[in-house]
Amino acid sequence: MQLQVLHETRYDYLPAVETAQHMCYLRPLSDARQQLLEHSLEISPDPAQQGSMLDTFGNTRHFFSLQTPHNQLLLRARSRVRTGYQAAPESSVPWEQVRERFRYVAGGAYDPAGEFVFTSPYVPRHPEFAAYARSSFATGAPLVEAAQHLMQRIHADFEYDNQSTEINTPALDALAQRKGVCQDFAHIMLACLRALGLAARYVSGYMLTQPAAGAQRLLGGDASHAWVSVYLPDLPEHAAWIDLDPTNNRSGWGTPGEEYVRLALGRDYADVSPVRGVIHGGANHRLDVAVSVTPLEPEPSGMLQSQSQGPDRAQPGTDGAGA
Repeated sequence: MQLQVLHETRYDYLPAVETAQHMCYLRPLSDARQQLLEHSLEISPDPAQQGSMLDTFGNTRHFFSLQTPHNQLLLRARSRVRTGYQAAPESSVPWEQVRERFRYVAGGAYDPAGEFVFTSPYVPRHPEFAAYARSSFATGAPLVEAAQHLMQRIHADFEYDNQSTEINTPALDALAQRKGVCQDFAHIMLACLRALGLAARYVSGYMLTQPAAGAQRLLGGDASHAWVSVYLPDLPEHAAWIDLDPTNNRSGWGTPGEEYVRLALGRDYADVSPVRGVIHGGANHRLDVAVSVTPLEPEPSGMLQSQSQGPDRAQPGTDGAGA
């Protein structure tokens, strides 16, 4: 399946911004799980300096600076991506065995996935996360089955409500109120898995949400979307992570479905926010974000079609996580 993604971010400032330094994550991943066919990034006004590099997680990070006064900043990222879907692979490794893999042992082998076991800015350690997760993790249960069960429970127990939280709402608050959006559900699931000593990472991306006639509308794609990836060490290295979307109760190897586009991977939203920056001036600003995802090939009957959206929620200096 080929998808065309247009992600526009616009800041309007009053008074004008004198100078600015920005960083963005707007280039989709390209690997064995999805192929990036085309990508372009337009920036207005023209940057004085700009460049790209890979971060520690393998995402493309773009930097640019603006050295002249401006009342508006416009970013327009266009991407064409080939996606696919494969059901979650069979894995029988018990979750306790995976947990033990990450316990410190002097002289033990290092596993890079261990970086995703620890707390992070949006994913704290708290007994309530472990308590919520525990009923999904029976003694000896295969990790893949237990993680899918946890995903299903979050999907069933929590109400999707885009007015219930802000971009910086603590995951513990969202857990208590049983409401939130995709970013909240992803952070809660990450906190639950890490509280049990398991490696799990945050995935940002996009998805098609406007259904064809008779198809069910998926929640969470009005801007950027977010879900979770869980580490299964008994699988080959290239297939050792499965993706789970608690917002829509979908899972699979690489992505939860072919209508998903993976943008970036990190410990939580703080690692991969689409746009962030530091500005001098512009005491008041308005942020508008618009995303459209369009299929470029004829799709089977019932395949999801396209979506677009208007203003997104955000905190100052960032392009919001979206749904």
